Amino acid sequence: MHFTLKQISYFVAAAETGSITLASERVNISQPSISSAIAVLEANFGLQLFIRHHAQGLSLTGDGQRFLREARLLLQQADELQNAGSEISKRVAGPLEIGCLATLYPLVIPELLYRFKQRHANARVNALAGHQTELFENLRTGHISMALTYAMGIPADLEFTPLAALAPYAYVSANHRLAKNQTIKLADLAAEPFILLDLPMSRDYFLSLFTQTGVTPNIGGKFPHFDVIRSLVARGEGYSIANARPKNQASLDGRDLAYLKLDSTLSSLTYGILTLKGARRTPTLNAFTELCRELLAGKQLPGTV
Repeated sequence: MHFTLKQISYFVAAAETGSITLASERVNISQPSISSAIAVLEANFGLQLFIRHHAQGLSLTGDGQRFLREARLLLQQADELQNAGSEISKRVAGPLEIGCLATLYPLVIPELLYRFKQRHANARVNALAGHQTELFENLRTGHISMALTYAMGIPADLEFTPLAALAPYAYVSANHRLAKNQTIKLADLAAEPFILLDLPMSRDYFLSLFTQTGVTPNIGGKFPHFDVIRSLVARGEGYSIANARPKNQASLDGRDLAYLKLDSTLSSLTYGILTLKGARRTPTLNAFTELCRELLAGKQLPGTV
């Protein structure tokens, strides 16, 4: 059984005016459209809603009178739903699903969630960590509305808004022979094991730094988890490269690390906001992206030095 709110509204207009002609004037639609709507409703529900009086208009049957009461309630509920939807669409409230590159996630997400909750108590943000290709796919499927990530391999159907650039740095054990240096070149570490962050696109960026300097890396291991690499480096198993420098200069198991600036000619990574082109932006999403710009644009990442 199928009917539309327009058909119901045309029926109500005819019932209240007692005339196809007057109903068509009230709702600004042709008389045949009114007659057709009534005929469809009568056929769908198996009811006779009106008694037609030649040259005297319409009068409701007993079934028609009951149908009119229910039709008015339905139209009232539809109006209330429309009003509620309009209110919701203008309000910063409800859930928002976002994504963040795994290496940035523990640094930026806690501060953003804390600040956003302070400003918008009726909103709830759920944050998903992932590598670059996972973020792309989650945006396309609608699992997330935006992502915070680096400008690495951004496809044409996604839109990237830059916030700030982060230069690469090397990190070594606090007991490393170069740990007291402020700035080094990749060539200074070339003979030592390089422990690579093995994530899609991230690995390509880090390896490209060696290409830029003409140095061949001595890859001593590949791992997809940043904290595992930090722990291995802190034990003296090699060195690694990153862009965000956490304030905590120790591995998860408490071993100290040293951060070393690299040659300034090496390519930086720009981080920013990633969204799906053409996707609808809710007030909650707009409020969150505005907070990201306020806290992150041209500024040091939270939780970093």
